[in-house]
Amino acid sequence: MSRVGRKPVPLAKGVKITQGDPLVVEGPKGKLTVPLPAGIRLKQEDGQAILERESDDRAALHGLTRALLANAVTGVAAGFTRELDIVGTGYNVDVKGQIATFRLGYSHPIEFYLPAGVEMKVEKQTHIVLSGIDKQLLGQVAANMRSLRPPDPYKNKGVRYTGERLRKKAGKAGAGGKGK
Repeated sequence: MSRVGRKPVPLAKGVKITQGDPLVVEGPKGKLTVPLPAGIRLKQEDGQAILERESDDRAALHGLTRALLANAVTGVAAGFTRELDIVGTGYNVDVKGQIATFRLGYSHPIEFYLPAGVEMKVEKQTHIVLSGIDKQLLGQVAANMRSLRPPDPYKNKGVRYTGERLRKKAGKAGAGGKGK
């Protein structure tokens, strides 16, 4: 039995699920769709959504669908946030509308276009707060921003998630660069 799939999804106040081929989850922050694979049924009772499967060969899809539904319910009710820090001398970011301009030590600034549904706030030019209702889209945007200048383990510079631990590596050990 799928342990994740069996857990009921508590519905927050103001969240409504409309049954169909893709489930439509509506709440105070917006509307999301969740695919409903064949062999999985949705039952709503007592302010909870319960997913059931027809046979055991649907166990993996059962747990996946429940997790996607729980993320959609949380997203439309409260939303998600992801925070990034920019570390490095002269490294910073500005945002104007849906365009973020990164200066990360390259010879040119990098323009990053934010997709619809993701909002960005910049604090102190080096701390980014991303927010949105779609957890998958938000995580992908944060990963794309981090990949612009991944954290360097030798200099400790780059774009990293807030709270991410980075192991500093020692530099090259040698005798001044001259061979024997």
